[in-house]
Amino acid sequence: MKTLKFNKYLLALFLLIVGVNTLFAQDTDFIELEARVIDKDTKDALVFADVLILDTNISTVTNTDGEFLLKVPHTNLDGSIIISHLGYEKKELKISSIMNNEKIALEPAITELDEISISLVTKDARDLVERTLEKKSSLYNNENSVMTAFYRETIKKRRKNASLSEAVVKIHKQPYNNFRTDNIELIKARKNTDYSKLDTLALKLQGGPFSNLYTDIIKYPEFIFTPEDMPKYKFSYGKSTKINNRQIYVVNFKQKEDIGIPLYYGKLYIDAETLALTNAVYSLNVSNRELSSRMYVRKKPRKVDVYPTEAKYRVNYRTTNGKWQYAYSNISLTFKVNWKGKLFNSTYTLNSEMAITDWQIQYTKLAKKRSNLITPSTIISEKASGFSDPRFWGAYNIIEPEKSIESAIKKIQKQLKRT
Repeated sequence: MKTLKFNKYLLALFLLIVGVNTLFAQDTDFIELEARVIDKDTKDALVFADVLILDTNISTVTNTDGEFLLKVPHTNLDGSIIISHLGYEKKELKISSIMNNEKIALEPAITELDEISISLVTKDARDLVERTLEKKSSLYNNENSVMTAFYRETIKKRRKNASLSEAVVKIHKQPYNNFRTDNIELIKARKNTDYSKLDTLALKLQGGPFSNLYTDIIKYPEFIFTPEDMPKYKFSYGKSTKINNRQIYVVNFKQKEDIGIPLYYGKLYIDAETLALTNAVYSLNVSNRELSSRMYVRKKPRKVDVYPTEAKYRVNYRTTNGKWQYAYSNISLTFKVNWKGKLFNSTYTLNSEMAITDWQIQYTKLAKKRSNLITPSTIISEKASGFSDPRFWGAYNIIEPEKSIESAIKKIQKQLKRT
């Protein structure tokens, strides 16, 4: 079972509230387009919505506040953006019209997929999943490609930010139809850590962007669905949904009751027409503290017990010209830290996310600067610089920070100015 190998690298209607930030417009070749995606009825944020400039590979996703910031090159100002979210109809919007509108209403997806439609493919949910995993050579990108991605990792003690690291990387993505692993090149990174909030325990995420990249179930099925582990899962159909105007099968999976080792449970979203995996949301069963702790904790002091209380994963795929590929992933790990002899324990949440913001086909052999390559054992926070430059990212697209992270960044920059 490769689960251990994977985890050791980790530690309806809605509105768009739109605005444009022209802070850099005078001295750069792009404008910053900002929006917040919310559900009209509940007013809740729509998280992980996909935002793409039409006829380009420039994209981003909404954050946990439903917000996104997209850097639009001047050459694309007359173009359009496409916004999509699981369970909603996709919407194409002219960039010029968005800049003059504060609210844009989108229709919810209407799902009409029934059991008869499913039975035309297979009544066996496990069989559907196996057929989906076998499709990687025909449905996914089989060319060498170089992806620009934004990566962020945070460590929070309860609700307070204790550590923040961000990076722009280039992923040298191997074709889906071969077994060669991907490479990651570090372009630039920044970090800040408040050790006073870490109880003298230096929590670090090992693996960085590789941890998120390995959630690509199609490229790396061995980290969750090995041939040996498939019989240990129970698969069943859930209520179907829609994304990008396409019908989607929903398959629920969880480990069987008689299986004692920690395995995963969650949902797989599979395109009804092509059987491509479009999204996956899943968690690790951490009910066995001892075994799940071994999977995540690489090193700790003798006088402290550390065990996960929650381990959640998400991966999204995007299609271009009929070919699918990795687009976004999010990992959220919550740990209890108990010092022997102390009355109270501490709760920490380690979160990492990575979004593909641009990519291109590399028709020649993938070129890599060996000196800038990182490995699955790399700790990003040890490779990064500070937060002093407010224009640090330049033209690179990033994931808009949520309110608590944005506030933390502003505090960091104020502290740096004082010193």
